[in-house]
Parts: sequence; structure tokens; C-alpha cells
Amino acid sequence: MVLYISLTSLRLRLKAAVHYTVGCLCQDVAEDKEMQFSKQTIAAISEITFRQCENFAKDLEMFARHAKRSTVTTEDVKLLARRSNSLLKYITQKSEEIASSNMEQKEKKKKKSIATKGGITSGEQEAAVTESEDSNMA
Repeated sequence: MVLYISLTSLRLRLKAAVHYTVGCLCQDVAEDKEMQFSKQTIAAISEITFRQCENFAKDLEMFARHAKRSTVTTEDVKLLARRSNSLLKYITQKSEEIASSNMEQKEKKKKKSIATKGGITSGEQEAAVTESEDSNMA
């Protein structure tokens, strides 16, 4: 009973957040295009957007379940976006940026770990990392 109330409350809060965001976006477009949106139009766009997000969430869950996973991955999101070339391209680009950033952070941690474990200087540390990278390339 308590869980149901919490989920209902959360759903209503999410729906309100979507409605607010859609209203802000409509206001921006209205100012840019020198036009107006009625409250009914904003409500309709909000409702359609919310329903589409619910469908996306269900699809992502099914993609992960089909792959026998309990976690949604970037590949699931790319599969969801496959019908929109521009969205797929954007998601792929952002995914690659995040992966690159994560690799850089791992390298920094690795360098720090090597330096603290061995008690070596930063110059020796750079040489050790370069040597490690060179051996990985071979």
C-alpha cells in the first residue's frame, strides 16, 4: 500500500516536471517564432511526451531482458534510437565522449596508483606509463 502511494506520487511528480519543461520549451519557441501555444496544446504535447517516455522505458527494459541482463546499456539506448539517424548519431557521439573521458580518468588513477605504490618520481612515473602503453601496443 505504501509503495503504491509512493509510486503514484513519483509518477505525478514526473508528469508535472514533463509538463513544466514542455511549457518552458513552448514558451521559448513561441517567443522565437512570435506565436502562442494554448494551454490545451501544451497539455497535449506534455501527455504525448510522457506516454512516449513510458514506452521508451518499457522498450529499454525489454531490450535488456532479451539480452538476459538486468541493466540497460548504451547499446540498448542506441537500439531504441535506431529510427532517428540524427538522434542515433548524437547518442553515439556522446557515448564515445563519455567512454573517452572514463578511459582518461582510469589512466590518471593508474598513474597515481603506480606512483604511490612504488614511491617513484613523476618523471619515472611517466616513463613507466609510456613503457606500459608501448607494451600494450605490441
